[in-house]
Amino acid sequence: MTGFRGSFDALHEREFRLLFTGQLISLLGDSFTSVALSFAVLDLTHSATDLGIVLTARAVPLVLFLLVGGVFADRLPRRTMMLGADVVRMTCQASLAALILTHHALVWELAAIVAVHGSATAFFNPASTGLTPLTVSADRLQQANSLRGMSQSGAGLVGLALGGTVVTLAGPGWALAGDALSYGGSALFLSLLRLPPHVKLPPQSFFADLRDGWREFVSRTWLWVGVAAASLANLTTGIFSVLGPVVSKQSLGGPVAWTEILGGMSVGALLGGFAALHVHARRPFLLALSLISMLGLPMALLALRAPALLVATGALLGGGCNMLANTVWETTLQHLVPRAVLSRVTAYDWFGSMACQPIGLAIAGPLAVAIGTGTTLWLTAAAIVLIAAAAVSTPSVRRLEI
Repeated sequence: MTGFRGSFDALHEREFRLLFTGQLISLLGDSFTSVALSFAVLDLTHSATDLGIVLTARAVPLVLFLLVGGVFADRLPRRTMMLGADVVRMTCQASLAALILTHHALVWELAAIVAVHGSATAFFNPASTGLTPLTVSADRLQQANSLRGMSQSGAGLVGLALGGTVVTLAGPGWALAGDALSYGGSALFLSLLRLPPHVKLPPQSFFADLRDGWREFVSRTWLWVGVAAASLANLTTGIFSVLGPVVSKQSLGGPVAWTEILGGMSVGALLGGFAALHVHARRPFLLALSLISMLGLPMALLALRAPALLVATGALLGGGCNMLANTVWETTLQHLVPRAVLSRVTAYDWFGSMACQPIGLAIAGPLAVAIGTGTTLWLTAAAIVLIAAAAVSTPSVRRLEI
């Protein structure tokens, strides 16, 4: 356990403080998009299927390009990759804002732009996980990951409140314009980092790099079992991401209700991040995979058409458990995977974990039409509990210690 006064010591280190600040600004803008993009599509076509198409268009290239991003993140300076990704994402969000504000947006245009955004994120994420250990001392690594998670949830909480207000009063276009500016802020702080010289790997082909990363990944049974569970869990959260705004619009009060639900998840994630500052699990993956089952709670409450405040409370519990699980997960990888292959292994982790999410996003609308929204949500809630139970029953997960 770590005392409260020492919980934020990682911020005393200049490079991590800059990385943290840039991420905080970017995440604040992204939280505007959580509400803005969904309601931009729903205002445009009133179709859950169209919303699923747009969200899938962002998720698919993110998954497809993660392995490419992982190879380049081990080969090239990670900060350079993150800077380039931020510039691309800034351009994408500015383009979305322009289309929506000028009332010229079409669904296929929105889908094309968010696909480019997702591709850039596929290069950013593996580089970010690999960069963090270069900005903070080893004994503060879990603390740094916890603080990054807290910045995500804290920015989400503040950003959702501001973003929901902006969407309600001014429209989703202005919220997306704010997100574009936030990527510029992230790039600025990344440019100020002073990092150790990039260590070049021995020259070999792109596919040899991929193969080396794959060997490292599959050699750890606890990891690929966890990734398989996370992938199926993300399929269910993809369904929730589409049907949540639909139920909110139909029976809970519209954007304000969905903002409350996402806000509850952000509050929970903030509390989960704070808990991660103090929790040092002896069996980290057993803890992480047990906790993801709590994500089924807000799905079940939404299926019941419970009041928005009650669904938000369930989202708070689910978000807190998920953040604690993610922090423990990421720190375990950073401790047990060699730094030279960390971004590639992380890319396989991200790739596998996200692989089924586009399926969830794509099938949510048609499935809800076929069997009903409530039935679909009940099935997803039950599925995530069964997935977690199967994962924690695996011996390699139960026995892993750090």
